[in-house]
Amino acid sequence: MHYDQFMGQVQNRLQLSDGGKAVRATRAVLTTLGERLQSGEAKDLAGPLPMEVDRYLLQADSGQRFSINEFFDRVCERETVDRSDGVYHTKAIVALLDEVVPAGEMQQVRGQLPAEYDQLFELSGQD
Repeated sequence: MHYDQFMGQVQNRLQLSDGGKAVRATRAVLTTLGERLQSGEAKDLAGPLPMEVDRYLLQADSGQRFSINEFFDRVCERETVDRSDGVYHTKAIVALLDEVVPAGEMQQVRGQLPAEYDQLFELSGQD
């Protein structure tokens, strides 16, 4: 999938009025996910993504430990949206990743996260 297709999917799924908001949501979610994953896993997850998007995972300070609530707080702060929008945006972008990234890779991502993170996968085929 090319960058424009990926961002178009994000914009459509999140029903955002412009591409800039889609980029901001994507950056917020992927940066936060990159922070929570180990660096090797973030790199593996980034592999099949467009290079304009994979950098959010690759440039994150990987290997941090924080709760799912902190995850959502970070996304909301980065994206400057309220909690319900941030949670929905996170789940929708993870669902898109589930479609774009090989299934085995998404299983490895899920395996690195504690059970409380299962809710990230509620909109994806991984649930």
